[in-house]
Amino acid sequence: GLLQVVKQCVRVPVFVMIRPRGGDFLYSDREVEVMKADIRLAKLHGADGLVFGALTEDGRIDTELCTALLAVCRPLPVTFHRAFDMVHDPLVALETLISLGFERVLTSGCDSSALEGLSLIKRLAEQAKGRIVVVPGGGITERNLQRILEGSSASEFHCSARSVRDSGMKFRNPNVAMGASFSAPEYSIKVADVAKVRTLNAIAKNIL
Repeated sequence: GLLQVVKQCVRVPVFVMIRPRGGDFLYSDREVEVMKADIRLAKLHGADGLVFGALTEDGRIDTELCTALLAVCRPLPVTFHRAFDMVHDPLVALETLISLGFERVLTSGCDSSALEGLSLIKRLAEQAKGRIVVVPGGGITERNLQRILEGSSASEFHCSARSVRDSGMKFRNPNVAMGASFSAPEYSIKVADVAKVRTLNAIAKNIL
């Protein structure tokens, strides 16, 4: 439903993330069935590309599963998401993704944010030599975007550009939370911030 409404409202390409649950990226056979079903439905309803990631238990790219999922995704372009940041050897993993045929890889440079992982992102981009697009992501804001783009030589970037909006609910039950105790407050909503998106775009266009 979200994909259908978004496609009606925007003109930019929409890539759909295929992730059946939170947590790690080691998937069961049933979860793989869900991922394949999600991919087929996303394609049916107008997705312009797909995004997923899968690892083996020893922290390598799951080539067998990725090959199977890529086959279901085609002919659409596919991005390997930040599961990449949990790999054992990112330089080897990058070559694996290139050989599998991924068009992009999203990464924070295997660190807590793209700024902190900037040196590795730059090294990955240099190693890629245009064979795959290395997309910095993780903690990117209007305050650090210029430094990240200039420091990584990246041509694309990923960020949430969100702000928090207070709920419109007037009656509030303070005794109940619908999520885990560490989740966002029950009566606040995270939304894409148009002003932030415009500012980030302006910074990027000035650099790129």
